[in-house]
Amino acid sequence: MRRTTPPRPLDVEALFPGLDAHRRTTTRLHPRPGKPSAADSSVGGPLLWPADEPWPACTEPHRRSSGERPADIRRRRRILAEAWARTERPGPTDEEREILGSLRRGRHAPWLTDTDPIPMIGLTQLYRRDIPDLTAGPPDRDLLQVFWCPFDRHGPTGYGMSLQLRWRDSSAVTHVLDPQPEPEVVGSDVYVPEPCVLHPEQVVEHQYSDLLPEPLRDVIDEWDTEDFTYQTDLSIAPGWKVGGYASWHVTDPARTDCAECRQPMEMLLAIASYEWDGRESSWTPLEDLPLVGADGIKTPTEVAVGRWGTGYLFVCPADPAHPHRVSVQ
Repeated sequence: MRRTTPPRPLDVEALFPGLDAHRRTTTRLHPRPGKPSAADSSVGGPLLWPADEPWPACTEPHRRSSGERPADIRRRRRILAEAWARTERPGPTDEEREILGSLRRGRHAPWLTDTDPIPMIGLTQLYRRDIPDLTAGPPDRDLLQVFWCPFDRHGPTGYGMSLQLRWRDSSAVTHVLDPQPEPEVVGSDVYVPEPCVLHPEQVVEHQYSDLLPEPLRDVIDEWDTEDFTYQTDLSIAPGWKVGGYASWHVTDPARTDCAECRQPMEMLLAIASYEWDGRESSWTPLEDLPLVGADGIKTPTEVAVGRWGTGYLFVCPADPAHPHRVSVQ
């Protein structure tokens, strides 16, 4: 089923003259649980990965022997989904509760040292043919694949996430790796995405208010009302998306210059914990309105970033091989 973002409640460019110079398109991905194949754009689905190519691994030192088993996470999700879908006496049975109680965290891989390579998790793959705003990357590569380490033990703070990107020519893959590797344990269930098919939709966004020219920003700040706000309703789309603008509502705006060439980086991908804010918002797709409030309707991927925020992935427009950056908001 396609997903359709409602029209903005107000004509924002008519309301704020000059704002049209700060417009971009973004492609909302609208992931929803399904059964994607390696030939599909997806979140959490099988990747078009060559059988003769090493799978990405995390080699950074950190604890990796304790956590949850991916199979246990999937089993728990399946039991709970089936239990709460029952029309009569919904909820887990005594037998199901006993099973759920056995699916615990633990030191399930005691043989792993802090420096042993572990398979990264395939987070998403995106084909250019499906995503209008997937314009970054080498022009001769039509597929972006994103992996992440299932432990938040990275970066200067020691609590950040680690991502790897691969740009690929899909026509060069003749034999797909099957089965695909996964780690013995993960630090949290939020690193294990549910397989989701995508329903890409291109929409228009406008720059984050604090990054607009001061005169325009002042007009917007004076206008915000109880019914609508620029930042929440008129500016930046929530949820998983490609291209467009990042929201800086947690840290305030920060420069995202390339560490190699100092060129301003561009927002490539938003990895979102929620598809929209609150129970319902002006960004809730029309097709999902009848389901508002249903369990998991706005968290289809089961992924969470930081404290249930959004991770904005930035790349260098001059050279996709330069290091990427991530900002969690």
